Amino acid sequence: MKVLVADPISPKGVELLKKEGFETVEAYGSTPEQIKELIKDADAVIVRSETKITADVLDCAKKLKAVGRAGVGVDNIDIPAASEKGVVVMNTPTGNTIATAELTFTHIMVGTRPITQANASIHEGKWDRKTFKGTELKNKTLAVLGMGRIGTEVSKRAMAFGMKVIAYDPFLTEARAKTLGVEIVPLDEAFKQADYVTVHMPLTEATKYMIDERAFSLMKKGVRVFNCARGGIIKETALVEALKSGKVAAAGLDVYESEPLAKDSPLRQFPNLVLTPHLGASTKEAQESCGIEVAEVIASALKGGAIRNSVNKPSVDAESMKQISPYIQLCEKMGTFAQQAASGRVKKIVIKYYGKLGNLDNKLLTIAVEKGYLSKITENANDLNSPSKMKHLGIEVESINTTSEADYSELVEVDLVLENGIVENVAGTVMGKMAKPVIVQIGSYKVAANLTNKCAIMLKNNDTPGMVGVIGTLLGKHNCNIANMTLARMDGGLALSVYELDGVPSAEAVAELKGLKNVDAVKVVDLS
Repeated sequence: MKVLVADPISPKGVELLKKEGFETVEAYGSTPEQIKELIKDADAVIVRSETKITADVLDCAKKLKAVGRAGVGVDNIDIPAASEKGVVVMNTPTGNTIATAELTFTHIMVGTRPITQANASIHEGKWDRKTFKGTELKNKTLAVLGMGRIGTEVSKRAMAFGMKVIAYDPFLTEARAKTLGVEIVPLDEAFKQADYVTVHMPLTEATKYMIDERAFSLMKKGVRVFNCARGGIIKETALVEALKSGKVAAAGLDVYESEPLAKDSPLRQFPNLVLTPHLGASTKEAQESCGIEVAEVIASALKGGAIRNSVNKPSVDAESMKQISPYIQLCEKMGTFAQQAASGRVKKIVIKYYGKLGNLDNKLLTIAVEKGYLSKITENANDLNSPSKMKHLGIEVESINTTSEADYSELVEVDLVLENGIVENVAGTVMGKMAKPVIVQIGSYKVAANLTNKCAIMLKNNDTPGMVGVIGTLLGKHNCNIANMTLARMDGGLALSVYELDGVPSAEAVAELKGLKNVDAVKVVDLS
């Protein structure tokens, strides 16, 4: 079998492929047209960030079984096109963990002691000790926003320097935080308490501009801020103003809203802002680790072994897929719905399968729930890494096959056990010839909410006449098209309605909904 190595990887990775008996073609610096020619008879291709594996390239590949990315990001690979052609796409998500954590802490160190500025001064022939007074890390408070693999490694290094570590991560449990030796705090409290702030989250709608003008206004004067995660989490214009005012004493960036950084960027004017050109994974060890790992996963996939680090859905045998497939979308959408509808921090998820589902091996369905739960809060959640991501968050997942009777012949129930002991649940099934995924119960309310629309608003209000009209009028005013709605109520209590929309409503629309008289709670669920 032939493996095309389109971008440079560690020689040890190439050597491993050859030892495994693969014809290994190194074609570094090839043009797109050359790649199309070379990939025609390739069984696998390995890339970094330079070579683009587009739908056109995949159309030329007649034998391709796998694409390996020596790194985390897969923006240069057309995942849907690969999935459609049955090509597994794999990355190496752990290879750069230590490299990025160490770069982050390097930024923290040079933001504490002005090493780079002092070095430049010496090279200019000066001897100016008074200008370069620094501070100490000991007894300072570091706020880590995002306690994934990299955030965890940064925390360990900070504690070794005698720092107090507080963490903002809405999906990390108290038990896991205790194990890591960090204190969970709300985001605003993290901003208020921190002497240092570092971000380690994916760039999503929720995290974009997480550190903006308002965030800086909450911080201490003289705070130090660092980002080696994703450009756009820190609003650069806000950082510029905070540096000008002296609110931020020092900062460090390895990532930017637009890369490469523009030559006329105002970020370049501050000597107390250390800038690096996206060097997170740029160490000999990280590159070697990624090169070896990508060679290993490719070799395993081609030889029929375990598929590791897949970022698209692995294939299953036809008979299993025939039984499971109608429920996979249901389970994934229910996981997404449940995560966004939860009213508190989740410590455990219990998934119950009723009817004929109770007699099947539901491992794939449980993973689908996990993947859906993670879809809006983490990057690259897939069938293989979702269980480990849930474990890292400290969330226990249990699946139960039951023969107990239910209202439907096949039913999936997702119970969220919150840290305060409250259990919140949703239940769903598939309906009709098209096997439409539908939520049929939310808590004790019987509903019929389709999960195929882009957004759902779940709203509780006092059971008074006219509320449906008021809500519909408000949504219409904000150009929110209602695709469907369902309503349930209890005698003398709160009514629950679910409005299915063609798109996610604006923040203004949601604020108006929450401000309506008789409205008790509003949850927006993005199902896109």
